[in-house]
Amino acid sequence: QLQVVESGGGLVQSGGSLRLSCTASGFTLDYYAIGWFRQAPGKEREGVSCIGTDDGNTYYLDSVKGRFTISRDNTKNTVYLQMNSLKPDDTAVYYCAAEWGPFCWRGMKYEYWGQGTQVTGSP
Repeated sequence: QLQVVESGGGLVQSGGSLRLSCTASGFTLDYYAIGWFRQAPGKEREGVSCIGTDDGNTYYLDSVKGRFTISRDNTKNTVYLQMNSLKPDDTAVYYCAAEWGPFCWRGMKYEYWGQGTQVTGSP
């Protein structure tokens, strides 16, 4: 069964940091673009970041540029989202998703989705 699993969420004070992990099961991430999404209560899901199979291909939502960094470690079959300088507005359930292919871009569709991990930023 092909799936991705998120981990690393939690409660953090404003200005704090968290690192989310997206680990694949049943397939290797080497050939997959990975996206991170979030959905806050009462809001639509939005794309936060993505990374292609080449680390040079990345995308960031404007509101997280300079604070979030996406990276991948294919030896661990994992993609990370390092989140620094967290704000209360970053509070959401964060999802990762995988799509076969080398590139990622804003608005692309993904086939495999995780169940999400809660990130809560306290004032």
